[in-house]
Amino acid sequence: MDSARSRVLVTGATGFVGSALVPALRARGWRVRAAVRSAGRTDADEQTPVGSLGEPFDWAPALREVHCVVHLAARVHVMRDTATDPLAAFRRANVDGSVALARAAAAAGVRRFVFVSSIKVNGERTRDGVPFGADDPPAPADPYAVSKREAEDALFALGRSTGMEVVAVRPPLVYGPGVKANFETMMRWLARGIPLPFGAIRNRRTLVGLDNLVDLIALCVEHPAAAGQVFLAGDDEDLSSAELLRRLAAAMGVRARLLPVPASWIEAGAALLGRRAVAQRLLGDLQVDTGKARRVLGWMPPVSVDEGLRRATAGFAAQRRS
Repeated sequence: MDSARSRVLVTGATGFVGSALVPALRARGWRVRAAVRSAGRTDADEQTPVGSLGEPFDWAPALREVHCVVHLAARVHVMRDTATDPLAAFRRANVDGSVALARAAAAAGVRRFVFVSSIKVNGERTRDGVPFGADDPPAPADPYAVSKREAEDALFALGRSTGMEVVAVRPPLVYGPGVKANFETMMRWLARGIPLPFGAIRNRRTLVGLDNLVDLIALCVEHPAAAGQVFLAGDDEDLSSAELLRRLAAAMGVRARLLPVPASWIEAGAALLGRRAVAQRLLGDLQVDTGKARRVLGWMPPVSVDEGLRRATAGFAAQRRS
């Protein structure tokens, strides 16, 4: 690999996915330049300071001698958004910020731009056992998903006009060491032995382990056939919420205390508590077909669900000890 053009610029390099992606790329022989808003701990070969997404910034120095950009940084989905106009805030960061970076990358001669998007571009849930496919018509339902879809469209248009290769990867919920939000909450419930009302839930959901997502992103950096494509990420099996909790508990060495409460009762209780969206994620189906990544790239998730859960719970245990 030509050392003068073997660099990958990773935005969001110190985040949950970025902190795992950086060493994985280095292990594959890439020099990694981390785009960071403030100096911090990273396994990257180099760090370069950058501004906030959507704000004016000169990307040229960060893009010097870069072969590929992996764009992880984003304004992320939150359950209770306090922005006056959430869609405008998401567009400013996720659309305007992404396009500004991509334009600068194309001008700098960057060959490929890998954009990490979201399965929410496909929609909020699947029905009748039919999983989302990579080439299905998008159906984003909230401001975050709309911004990700608009960013994808703008980036692919820019790629067609400039010749820069654009790739989009849409992951579902990502879990692994250091995971936060609802997944961490589930581990806390299990660690405390709290009885949970999900024993009767038989939904099907695709998740993706952190190492599996990182492996797919790294392949999208390298594989010639990835250019111009959208790929969906996912583990090699789907789980119900009850199965997930039982297998998480097994990985933690505890017993899952699951009560067989009807889904309609859970939905009603969640609505009263203002947690309807959380209930929908725990009760509804969201299945992902990763067949395109397998056919086009020859990708297979390298880590099983049980091993991925073991790694996530080991990280959780380490955090609790510290």
